[in-house]
Amino acid sequence: MGETVPQVAVIVLAAGAGTRMKSRTPKPLHPLAGKPLIAHVLRTAGELHPESIVAVVRHERDRMAEAVLEFAPHVRIADQDDVPGTGRAVELGLEAIAGFEGHVVVLSGDVPLIDADTLRGLVERHEREGNQLTLLSAHLGDPTGLGRIVRDEAGAFVRIVEQKDASDAERAIDEVNGGIYVFDAAALRAALATIDRANAQGEMYLTDAAVRIQAAGGRIQAVPAADQWAIWGINDRIQLAAAAHELNDRIIRRWQAEGVTVVDPASTWIDIDVTLAEDVTILPGSQLHGATAVAAGAIIGPDTTLVDTEVGEDAVVKRTDATLSVIGARASVGPWAYLRPNSVIGEGGKVGTFVETKNSQIGAGSKVPHLSYIGDATIGDGVNVGGGAITANYDGERKHRTTIDDQVQTGVHNSFVAPVRIGAGAKTGAGAVIRKDVEPGALAISVAPQRNMAGWVQANRPGSKAADAAAAASTEAPEA
Repeated sequence: MGETVPQVAVIVLAAGAGTRMKSRTPKPLHPLAGKPLIAHVLRTAGELHPESIVAVVRHERDRMAEAVLEFAPHVRIADQDDVPGTGRAVELGLEAIAGFEGHVVVLSGDVPLIDADTLRGLVERHEREGNQLTLLSAHLGDPTGLGRIVRDEAGAFVRIVEQKDASDAERAIDEVNGGIYVFDAAALRAALATIDRANAQGEMYLTDAAVRIQAAGGRIQAVPAADQWAIWGINDRIQLAAAAHELNDRIIRRWQAEGVTVVDPASTWIDIDVTLAEDVTILPGSQLHGATAVAAGAIIGPDTTLVDTEVGEDAVVKRTDATLSVIGARASVGPWAYLRPNSVIGEGGKVGTFVETKNSQIGAGSKVPHLSYIGDATIGDGVNVGGGAITANYDGERKHRTTIDDQVQTGVHNSFVAPVRIGAGAKTGAGAVIRKDVEPGALAISVAPQRNMAGWVQANRPGSKAADAAAAASTEAPEA
């Protein structure tokens, strides 16, 4: 965290419908690197340590307010009324911090890549120069559709001109208004009080405040951002995808600098709250989401998705889907494993090919090698579960638990009908259906005599290829 910027309040604009997203989800709530757009903005605002943060909402008001308070409980909510426009939104935000007389930073809830260092520099410039308005601009290769910053021959700010109102010469300007502002609170209040809605859209434009401040003799500066992504607004899915790629690239480069090997950054996605230790290796096609944490030396991938999952040192997790799970140190998971929530794999444990686990704890050194479902189970240390095992945990109304104690070895194709317990050191035979507890050290088998019904195929499938083959084999068989 940086040093506190004195006398700052932040207003975040999040009232728009975002119709170009063509979505039932409000635009500021679309996800980016594991968090909604507005959560990124609120996090950056919080890094300024402001006296107050106000979020102005309108479209899907309750949903927006709930999301804002989930990520930043201290934020004040202001409701935009029927008067449209960014100017009105800021005016209502100011009402929520009545009496504040410092610097007012205005951010947009759909500009997620603005960073705290850029904002601090903008505020410091604003204070040092004695400005009434300092705005962030950027030089873009393609400024189409954005308001241009017009300067005089000395390079001083003259005005903001929207593209539809710009001359050919002004349209050739590549410096655009980034929509991020630092206002003197008193100057802003005075300017907003004089703004009208005499425009084609019938809206109160915040950019009109610049005109009023300038007319009143106030000092305005436009400061170009070193990074054009700082002003990158999200208006449609195309821009959202571009921002996602840019942020993901930054996250990956940061972890690479910290000693993480990312074999193929182009096919790897890492959310902003993921934590990785030194010497972690991430193989192609892997996605790490939420609060996933991976310890030193672990290998993740290829083609692995981890959501809110903890991976221990030197574990290997390949071609696996895991959510809300814990994978212990030196454990091996996959390929083609599915760990559902509350799966805990102990140190040195193994969950192999085509194994699904759910709400189960698998002890240190225990193995579930392949083709099994382990749900609502507690498996001790040193257990080997034979292939094709199923914990029959649901009776149609309730879930029941299977407990397999230390050093048990189970045969292939076992069904454990819960609730049931297999005592320490016990063994089960192939194909066993375990319906009652097995005492420690016992061998549990399900025995039924095999019955061969001679001539069944010829009698029940006459004329079939199987019947013909059986008949031929019967005539060729030597007499006993």
